[in-house]
Amino acid sequence: MSLIELFIIAAGLSMDAFAVAICKGLCMPKMNWKHGIIVGLYFGGFQGGMPLIGYLLGSQFKDSIAAFDHWIAFVLLAAIGLNMIKEAFSKEESCPVCSIDPKSMCLLAVATSIDALAVGVTFAFLQVQIVPAISFIGSITFVLSVLGVKVGNAFGTRYKSKAEMAGGVTLILMGARILSSHLMGA
Repeated sequence: MSLIELFIIAAGLSMDAFAVAICKGLCMPKMNWKHGIIVGLYFGGFQGGMPLIGYLLGSQFKDSIAAFDHWIAFVLLAAIGLNMIKEAFSKEESCPVCSIDPKSMCLLAVATSIDALAVGVTFAFLQVQIVPAISFIGSITFVLSVLGVKVGNAFGTRYKSKAEMAGGVTLILMGARILSSHLMGA
């Protein structure tokens, strides 16, 4: 997997965290960089850790499903992407609780990184070098989450659904690219 492809996946995965970070920023009367960094560390840490868990789980089964692993990668990425697009069109405009206490941040970080767990499974099938991949995903999510807090504080939730839509389309396209490259090569 190329660095550009990994960047696209990382950006797509981080859109949920970015949208929640926007809500966090919306709750702040004035931008607080310390809180922005805390939000970024939670989301970036979980977004980097979940693919590792998925990778370790996927590595246990990759030999037995190697003949159709590209279909699994496509279905997982497409399902995650479609769910993100559905959320973008949802009329629910609820922002998560404004608190940055460890309990609420852990819950939000897990909720926004479940899709990264599934991507980690696909990384095992694609034999991606996992340490650089999770480092990159975590770093991109950290930066975008801190930026999301700033955007939320400055502009409100105007970009929340657009971020979820862009992330969903990106993941679907990456899944389709993985499937087509394997089918064309097979």
